[in-house]
Amino acid sequence: RHRETLVQSATTHVQRMQKALVQMNLQLSIVISDITGVTGLRMLRAIIAGETDPHTLAQHRDYRCQASEAEITAALTGHYRPEHVFVLQQNLELFDAYQRQLTACDAAIEAHVLTLAAQAPAPAVPLPAPRTRKKPRDNEPRFDIRTPLHHLTGVDLTQIDAIGPYSALRLLAEIGTDMSRWPTEKHFTSWLTLAPHNKISGGRLLSSRTLPSANRAAGILRMAAMSLGRTETALGAFYRRLAYRVGKAKAITATARKLAILVYRTLKDGLVYRDPGAATYDAQRRLRV
Repeated sequence: RHRETLVQSATTHVQRMQKALVQMNLQLSIVISDITGVTGLRMLRAIIAGETDPHTLAQHRDYRCQASEAEITAALTGHYRPEHVFVLQQNLELFDAYQRQLTACDAAIEAHVLTLAAQAPAPAVPLPAPRTRKKPRDNEPRFDIRTPLHHLTGVDLTQIDAIGPYSALRLLAEIGTDMSRWPTEKHFTSWLTLAPHNKISGGRLLSSRTLPSANRAAGILRMAAMSLGRTETALGAFYRRLAYRVGKAKAITATARKLAILVYRTLKDGLVYRDPGAATYDAQRRLRV
């Protein structure tokens, strides 16, 4: 939770740096997707050092940047007023400070996870191959998360679609590894406030909305469910079917509940999830209809 706070605080200073650039009529964020990347930070540090020539600043472009030097030169043509440069410098220094704090926080998290994994018995099955080969995002830890989590739990939660190593780490930090606290998966989804709260009077269903909640584990599962919309997976097909019928908000909740059930069964019963695919899900649904 503290790491998430650090990420949010660093994001605030990135937004303030973008505002300072816009006030100087520098549209760098239009041609560069991330001003805190390699190219963006080189140019920001050059501006703070006193460089104001757009052509010189454009030469700091990294070879992997998709924008050309001409586009960057046009975006960096503006008025470099000293008060805005000062604000840019202050926020960049604070951003760098938060990055150092994040590095120290990641080291502490890694040491703690390794300590917990060393106390757990060896897993019965080896660690499976990763589901995807994607690189971790900019705000995710850089150390290996899957190996100690597999040693700690004996299963690999990242085999479930939309749950990556960092999401699995955050989820286990909230719910733990002991699923005996919830007798059934229905108790688990009810605790997450992902199950419908049915109001029945006289045998008639009046309402079945889910209760409002600030459950952090449910928030992680909802974010994971949102990323399934464009995937060719069974969970993605389920999400799209419900989104078309009842709307995206309810579809996210229902898909998050399915993810919660898969997490519960994986941690409690050792379920090894294998995605059947969107075509198989659609065929089964047509047969069921």
